[in-house]
Amino acid sequence: MTTNAPPRILQVGRLPLPALETELAARYSVACLADQADPQGFLAAHGAEFSGVVTTASIGLTGEVIAALPHLQVISSFGVGFDALDIGAAKARGVQVGYTPGVLNDCVADMAFALMLDVSRGIAASDRFVRQGQWPKARFALGTRVSGKRLGIVGMGRIGQAVAERAAGFRMEVGYHNRRPAEGCALPYFESLTALAEWADYLVLTVAGGAGTRHLVNRDVLDALGPQGYLINVARGSVVDEAALIDALAERRIAGAGLDVFDNEPHVPPALMALDNVVLTPHTASATHETRRAMADLVLENLHAFYTSGAVRVPVPATVAG
Repeated sequence: MTTNAPPRILQVGRLPLPALETELAARYSVACLADQADPQGFLAAHGAEFSGVVTTASIGLTGEVIAALPHLQVISSFGVGFDALDIGAAKARGVQVGYTPGVLNDCVADMAFALMLDVSRGIAASDRFVRQGQWPKARFALGTRVSGKRLGIVGMGRIGQAVAERAAGFRMEVGYHNRRPAEGCALPYFESLTALAEWADYLVLTVAGGAGTRHLVNRDVLDALGPQGYLINVARGSVVDEAALIDALAERRIAGAGLDVFDNEPHVPPALMALDNVVLTPHTASATHETRRAMADLVLENLHAFYTSGAVRVPVPATVAG
């Protein structure tokens, strides 16, 4: 499959690690669609030149762009989500899709606990309290203990398992909800998400995004979580009915939330930012030097494997629907 000329790669948008862009350009003939003054015109004129695409889980790749690339053979995506990628259109064309699972599990699980600790103990809020000179004037509000509580995990995949491992160090009881019981998992399985939420003190979302999980956490689930319960989302913003969550937080029908993802990123509803019982981070769960480097390496490895052997190193699961 190798030729004298390097393969032509379409980079859909800016990548989270600038070094990856440099390394791609050193190995392939790369054009960035986001840099074009007229992206549609560019695709019409040059789409047939590209055999590969590099994108991210957040940017994705639409069916329209796939259709404009008649010789497309491989997509290498930086991330683990598929909801912005038209997998169905890629599969219909026989295009291979590689992604970067596994290497970000630890950092995302770490962030889940960071959010859990912050919203429970008021770490960010207490930092502001000290910096604003409030400590000599008043006592900071009491927090909530995390250790020994009940942790409900929604989505017992690689990241969910990493969260469960950390929970053991906090002596937490752990239960989970999946579409079906996870193979080899000895933890208590809840067939109903509402039942898990009712049992849990903390509900951590590590489930995949997409149409199948949109607004999985709705008003009923939040009411089941209750006024002593906390929601932690390191999955996708679409998994939560954001309007219902804002109401539940404002009315104190749940104790609080820690959110790394939102429905319309990077735009966060002002009503959510005005609340003092929620911690907000800008989708940075995997944003560490170590994890981003490992993800970049896997993006490159998927492309290299395809162009030398005809198969990406880590393909999206065969069960992923478009």
